[in-house]
Amino acid sequence: MRRTIKEYLNLDRSLLNLITVEFFVQLINVSFVAILPLYMKSEGYSDAQYAHFTSYRYFGMLALALFLGMYIKGRKIIPMFYVAAIGVPFFALLIIIGVQLHSTSLLLVSHLLWGTTYTFIQIPILPYIMRNASKVQQILAITLNFATWSIASIAGSFIIAIFNGYDKILFSERNLLFAISLIGFFGVYFVLKMNKAEKVPVIIEKRSDLREYDWKIIIRALVPTSIIAIGAGFTIPFMSLFFSNVHNMSTSVFSTLNFITAVSVTIVAIYVPKIKNRYGHLKVVPTTQGFAILALIIMATTQYYSHWSFAIFIAALFYMLRQPLMSTAVPMTTEITMKYVGERNREMVSGLTSAIWSGSAYFSAVGFGILRHLNVEYVNIFLITAVLYFVGVFLYTLLIIDYNKRESSGLITN
Repeated sequence: MRRTIKEYLNLDRSLLNLITVEFFVQLINVSFVAILPLYMKSEGYSDAQYAHFTSYRYFGMLALALFLGMYIKGRKIIPMFYVAAIGVPFFALLIIIGVQLHSTSLLLVSHLLWGTTYTFIQIPILPYIMRNASKVQQILAITLNFATWSIASIAGSFIIAIFNGYDKILFSERNLLFAISLIGFFGVYFVLKMNKAEKVPVIIEKRSDLREYDWKIIIRALVPTSIIAIGAGFTIPFMSLFFSNVHNMSTSVFSTLNFITAVSVTIVAIYVPKIKNRYGHLKVVPTTQGFAILALIIMATTQYYSHWSFAIFIAALFYMLRQPLMSTAVPMTTEITMKYVGERNREMVSGLTSAIWSGSAYFSAVGFGILRHLNVEYVNIFLITAVLYFVGVFLYTLLIIDYNKRESSGLITN
C-alpha cells in the first residue's frame, strides 16, 4: 500500500497540482449530487422539478463541449483551469441562493453556467495528462484523476455526515452546500502553482474543417461510452432521492453510506494499474462490470419489499458493492479509448466524450423527470439503466478485443 501511494506521489508536481484543482471542483460536484436534491425537496421542489433544473447543468456542459474539444488542439490548456476553479464554486453559490429565493430564472441560469464552467476542467484535463505525463505515468495520472471523484466523495460525505448528524439546523443541507462551495475556491491557488511551461503539440497541418480526424475510429471508440452514459444519467444524480423516498434514509445516514463507499472506491482505484498489469483489460472490465450490474439490480429491486425492515440494509450493501466494481473499469476504458484513437484525435475525443456524458445526462434527466411525473417507480428506472449498462459493457469488450488486435499488429504504439 505504501509503495503504491509513493508511486502516485512521485507524479510530476504540475500533474499533482492539477488533480488537486480537480479535487476541489469535484468536492462541490459530489456534494451537490448528494444533498442538493434533498435541500430542494425540503424547500418544496418535486423530483421532476429537481431533474428539470439539473438538466440545464448538463445542457451547459453539452453546449460547449465540442467547441472546446476542437479549440484546445495545439493550444495551451492551463488558462482554462482558472475558468473552472473560479466559475464552478461561484455558480454553485448562485444555485443555493436560487433555491432559497425560489427564483426559477436564477436557478436555470446558474445551473447552465455551472455546467459551462465545469467543462473547462472536464474536457482539457485528459489531453493535458496525455501531453505532459510520461508513458509510464499516464495510467497512474489517469487513475488518480479518476479517483478524485471518490476522494472528494470521502471528504464531502464526511463533512456532511458529521456536521449534519451533530446539528441538523445549524448544519442544514443549505449551510453545508454553501460552506463547501466556498471551500471550492481553494482550487485557484493550485492552478497558480502549476508549471506554466506545459507541452503543446505542434500541428503541422491545420485544416479549417473536420476532415483531419479519423471518424471511423472515433465513433467506434465512443459508442460504448454513449450507451453507458445514458444509463448513468438515469441513476447517479438520483441515488439520494431513491434512498430518501423509498427507504426513508436521512441525509446524515446517506452521507455516511457515501463515505464508506467512497473509501472502498478509492482503495480499489489506486490499485487499478496493478490490477490491469496482472489480469489485463479483457478480464477485468467485463467481470467487474457484470457484477456491478447485478449489484444495481439487487439494490433497485429492494423497492419491491421496502416495507420490510431489512430491505434498507440490502439496498445499502449492494450500493456499496456496486460503486467500486463499476469504478474499477473507468481508468482502463479511458486509457484504452485515448490510445485507441491516437494522438491527433485525443482533443476531439475528449470534447466528444464530455458532450456525450453531458448530452446523455441532459436527456436522461429530462426523461427521469417525465417518468417520475408519470409516477414510474425508481426500480423500473434503475432497471432501464441495468439493461443499458449491459449493452455498453458488451460493446466495450468488443472494443478491447479490437484494441488488442490493433496493438499486436503495430497500429497502436503509444
